[in-house]
Amino acid sequence: MSKSYEMQGVIHSMGATTAYGNNGFTKREFVIKVTGPDENPSWPNYAAFELVKDKCALLDQYQVGQEVQIQFNINGRLWAGNGQGERCFTSLQAWRVAPAQAAQANQGFDEHFNQAPPQAQFDQRPQQAAPAQPQPVAAQPQHAGMQTANQAPMGQTFSSDNSAWDDDIPF
Repeated sequence: MSKSYEMQGVIHSMGATTAYGNNGFTKREFVIKVTGPDENPSWPNYAAFELVKDKCALLDQYQVGQEVQIQFNINGRLWAGNGQGERCFTSLQAWRVAPAQAAQANQGFDEHFNQAPPQAQFDQRPQQAAPAQPQPVAAQPQHAGMQTANQAPMGQTFSSDNSAWDDDIPF
């Protein structure tokens, strides 16, 4: 899966939805003038986007001059034909278009929603004492492969506190 990007800008132009071939593939192109705090109005940047298939309808509710927030993927294809060598075609394929104000409001919500609770909330819980660890019993001689009644299974320790061995078996 490719990485997603987002950009904000004013719609400069919108093309009509165009069908290609007989398989129902549709495409719609539009251009935005990029806006934001890092943009220099003396040297505006323009970006061309495309919408494909069912996403073409995303632009129907917008007009030229409206400010929008675009979420998109970058797609690139190589093409070698006509004996002219290899060419690379890059497209910005939009998959979400939202009004700029609503996108900013949702972005703040998402950032707040994804944050962990403050550490102070965890520090307010009462401290509990650690449970007592069972003490090992002195090793007793045994025959190979045999266990005595007071010997714990291999790798475990035995204590007189049976709560550590509570396995709900009635014997």
